[in-house]
Amino acid sequence: MDNIRNIVILTGAGISAESGLRTFRAEDGLWEDHPVEEVATPEGFARDPDLVQRFYDERRAQVIAANPNAAHLALGRLDSAWRRGDLLIVTQNIDDLHERGGAARVLHMHGQALSAWCTACDARHAWQGTLRNRPPCPACGMAALRPDIVWFGEMPYQMERIYRAIAAADLFVSIGTSGAVYPAAGFVQEAARSGARTLELNLEKSLGSRFFDETRLGRASDLVPALVEELLAQP
Repeated sequence: MDNIRNIVILTGAGISAESGLRTFRAEDGLWEDHPVEEVATPEGFARDPDLVQRFYDERRAQVIAANPNAAHLALGRLDSAWRRGDLLIVTQNIDDLHERGGAARVLHMHGQALSAWCTACDARHAWQGTLRNRPPCPACGMAALRPDIVWFGEMPYQMERIYRAIAAADLFVSIGTSGAVYPAAGFVQEAARSGARTLELNLEKSLGSRFFDETRLGRASDLVPALVEELLAQP
C-alpha cells in the first residue's frame, strides 16, 4: 500500500451486520418481510404511508439500539489520522454507525434513518421519534415529513461529489457490499478507469468481485482494522 494519498471507501450493509443490523439481501433480509415495492418506492408510500412510516420507525429504533463495531471504529481512526490526502467514506447504509465510530468524512448516498425530509419545504431535520402520527415540519409547519431515504427510482445523494472523489482516488475500497445495487456497484469500474488500485473486503465474493484488483474475504471487524493498520504504516 505505497504511495496512497486519496482514498474513497464504499461501505454496504455487510459492515453493519456485525452490529446486529439486518442486511437487505441476506436470507433473513428486510425485503423478505416486505416486498420492495411496498416500503422502498415513492409509489408504495403514496399507496400506504402508514405501512412505510411504521417500517422506517422500526429501522430508526434498530439503528438507535445498535453500536459501532470494530470496523466502524477502525474507519473512524483512519478518518482522524489520514492527512496524506483526501478521504471520503461513501456509505449505502442509512445508520449512523460510521459517525458514532468516529468518522466525520462520511457521505450517505441513500439517506439516513435518523433524518426526516419535508416534501413541502425541502428542509431536513434530525429525527429519532415516530413519523406515523404525521408531526408538523419544524421549519414550515406542514405535515409533510417522510423518511430521508433514497427509494428505488430516486436519485442517490451527491453523486457529482462521489464521482469527483473517485476520479481523484489512488485507492478505492469496497466493504461489505453486494455488488448488486447501482450506481454504487459501478464505482469500482469508474475507479479502475481513473487508475486507482481497487480492493474489496467482504464476507464472500460479491457480484462485482471480478472488477477488483484484490479481494480479501472475512469478517469486516477483522479485515478493516488490518487494512487501516496497513495504510497508516505507510512510510
